[in-house]
Amino acid sequence: MQLLVLKNIGTHGIHSQAVIAERLLIDAPAVSRLVDRLEEDGLVARRAGENRRCVRLEITDAGRQEIHALERAAEWVDVQARTYLTPPEVEELSRLLDKLQTGLCQLLGTEPAAPPRNDNG
Repeated sequence: MQLLVLKNIGTHGIHSQAVIAERLLIDAPAVSRLVDRLEEDGLVARRAGENRRCVRLEITDAGRQEIHALERAAEWVDVQARTYLTPPEVEELSRLLDKLQTGLCQLLGTEPAAPPRNDNG
């Protein structure tokens, strides 16, 4: 879950714990504990928001490096998976995963995440 919180802050630009809680369907205290751990690890910093009750979450350089490492790992997994599937099978798998994501998002009343950028074709 910490990685999902980090990704929402660093990749999706979400800076509010309340929005993260809503997006990940977890309660606010759970998000606060996750952010505490990310802050302890030096991946996220809490900054003053618009008012005293509001805290703005910012990703640190270490957090950006962590996200970059995760993206590289995901790309590696993608390349490895493609060695076992033909191009039509990859297209079918992608279509089915998109369909599943859309259905689950409709069920939960949320919008699907933007598809990852694929520079490899």
